[in-house]
Amino acid sequence: MSSDPCETAIDQIVASCNGDLHGALRALLLVNEQLEAELQQLYAAAARDQFTRSGRLLH
Repeated sequence: MSSDPCETAIDQIVASCNGDLHGALRALLLVNEQLEAELQQLYAAAARDQFTRSGRLLH
């Protein structure tokens, strides 16, 4: 096992998929898709909040 944190994380991810690299990549892609969806929700919420605040400042 390597002392590099990235290598350690990769080893742990692959091990959690019983050594199946394809399964590990699939899991990472699914997690990435979820994180991208959450980020889009945060951007949308921030845009709504900014619009609401700017609307209040104009009145």
